[in-house]
Amino acid sequence: MQVFRHIPSLLQPPTALAIGNFDGMHLGHQALLNQLMQTAQAKKLIPAVMTFEPHPREFFTPETAPARLRSLREKLEYLTELGVARVYIMKFNRKFAGISAQAFMQNILREALNAQSILVGSDFKFGAKRAGSVDDFKAAGFDLIDLPQVDMAGERVSSTRVRQALADGRLQEAATLLGRQYSISGKVVHGAQRGRTIGFPTANVHMRHERPALTGVYAVKLDGLHAVANLGVRPTIAGIPKLSLEVHVLDFNGNLYDKHVHVEFFHKIRDEIKFDGLDALKAQIAKDVAVARKFFDFVIPTQVGI
Repeated sequence: MQVFRHIPSLLQPPTALAIGNFDGMHLGHQALLNQLMQTAQAKKLIPAVMTFEPHPREFFTPETAPARLRSLREKLEYLTELGVARVYIMKFNRKFAGISAQAFMQNILREALNAQSILVGSDFKFGAKRAGSVDDFKAAGFDLIDLPQVDMAGERVSSTRVRQALADGRLQEAATLLGRQYSISGKVVHGAQRGRTIGFPTANVHMRHERPALTGVYAVKLDGLHAVANLGVRPTIAGIPKLSLEVHVLDFNGNLYDKHVHVEFFHKIRDEIKFDGLDALKAQIAKDVAVARKFFDFVIPTQVGI
């Protein structure tokens, strides 16, 4: 897959182009991307995606922007798996936000990206002040496929709905909306190794965004291995609060440093708590491990990779 972080100066080969933020890659996004692959194959076009970095709401109202469901790398990982050939990452800044709908269609979509088919959600808005809509694509003569919303249990599948389910600890609902368990991926980096001193060594997974959609202690899988994870600011540890994802893999003695891992969230055990010292923290972690073992024994009986 080719990734472009700018508008190419040379005319691109004819493409079928899906446009959107694709935060979360939920069932609605998947429906659009599956249609992209089918359209590209049927019309012998290059399957391509245009997305935006940062999210427009992070640019306009950073203080109230929604929590990120996926980092840019995680989105690219999913698009690679799907078979998308090209991804155009539009740097969302004041200049880009000021491009008119007409200029966006003519200068970028037609003249630069050679988009022959456009795929968007039916409520897609674009251009300065969000003045453009699917009707403008149709009026401009684009071969447009605008997919209706995907509903589940009588409500629209959306990133907002996924975020709320994760924030409330309803991980199975989030998994249903996503079509898979919610996960965070990242590189295992060296930490302070405090976990080793209390008998619970952890893999410290580098977080690529500072506003996760969920926090607390969870029963998780790290690349298929049963584990307990703490995602938060470690309130018991003295020092400046810093977001971290620490994963204690059950019955594991291997070396995970510098590996890129995927952490899947299955069950919320508790919120983060500040304890009166490391002894109290150690005792609680032991209880968390027991909860995770019971969860996986009763809910997911098979262990992968051990």
